[in-house]
Amino acid sequence: MAIWRLFSTIINTIKNPNPNPNCFNFTIRTYSTSFLITKTPKSHRKKRKKPDSPRTKHVQHESERIQHFESILKRDAHFRFFLKTKDYLSKQPQQVLRLDEAGKLYRELGFPRGRKPLKFLQRHPLVFETYCHANDKIWFGFTDLMEEYLEEEKRVLNEMEGHRIEVVRKLLMMSANKRIPLSKIYHCRALFGIPEDFRDRVREYPEYFNTVVEADGKRILELVKWNENLAVSALEREFVVDEDRAKRAFQFKVKHGKLLDLGEQNERKLNLLNTLPLVSPYSDGAKLDLWTLEAEKYRVGVIHEFLNLTLEKRASIHHIVEFKEELSLTKHTYAMLLKQPRSFYLAGTEMNWAVFLKDAYGEDGVLMNKDPQVVFNEKLCEFADKQKLEIE
Repeated sequence: MAIWRLFSTIINTIKNPNPNPNCFNFTIRTYSTSFLITKTPKSHRKKRKKPDSPRTKHVQHESERIQHFESILKRDAHFRFFLKTKDYLSKQPQQVLRLDEAGKLYRELGFPRGRKPLKFLQRHPLVFETYCHANDKIWFGFTDLMEEYLEEEKRVLNEMEGHRIEVVRKLLMMSANKRIPLSKIYHCRALFGIPEDFRDRVREYPEYFNTVVEADGKRILELVKWNENLAVSALEREFVVDEDRAKRAFQFKVKHGKLLDLGEQNERKLNLLNTLPLVSPYSDGAKLDLWTLEAEKYRVGVIHEFLNLTLEKRASIHHIVEFKEELSLTKHTYAMLLKQPRSFYLAGTEMNWAVFLKDAYGEDGVLMNKDPQVVFNEKLCEFADKQKLEIE
């Protein structure tokens, strides 16, 4: 009977949706169905924008970039393998290299780690050729046409030797203690058009240079005699010709209190007093108080003259860091150059930037006064990019 009463109660509850709560005593539990809700698909999620790192963040905002300067850096990247491999291969016995050994020399040959050098060699079929020895090992070397270009390059270097010696003398005159390690000049030789065998050639000029070997074996190049005629910067020469233009080259703003209440015109006149860096880059910058306006003028002038001594009136951060001690520069060189947009343009990324001397380039981005070495380099790169020989 108890079972029958329970069954009747359940039937009545189904028929009557609002039963008397006292008719039976049990609890109906509800369960969460949240487990049925799946996560938002990845395609619909909002991607969090990662902050730009110095490795990828451009120095210049997109709206302020000067494309012809930025494109020069892209051109450098395009020809990095060709130029570095050319230099490395030129120093090898018989100017040949085994292909399987080349795969380990990604830094020396200028290609990304893990890539196969053969792929990069095939981009320049008129420059490099591969062949197989009797032991089935593949080697590569220069083509006959490339050999002719290498001979032409030697002639250009020999013709410009006198000018290159003058450049090194000026570098030594700008440097602290008038001495620079030979290894630093050799490492940056392409920047100034200095030949591969320069470390041996300096022996032929004892009237200009003295080589000192220190206890650790490091060879140091010292200046023998100061020359007043060389101790004149390009900026100083320009000041004589066009004083107003030289004064507009840089701007060093003078900080003043609000109590002065200067108008725009009066503030411009005050800043004009500190526009041109009159501190010669050939003076002893190491003796200047590090954070004074005079010291900053000196450092700006040093960079300006340093770029004037280069082949293409530009240099990368790596070149500038190489001579940081010798030129009495600080770790704030990057910020210092950004404050002088009239004369300098910084291209690339914050970690890997290059600085250009803007006045040396025309509005079309072409270097106005090209060194014979620059003319040859442009012709060589044009040849290296060809896929087949053009028959006239």
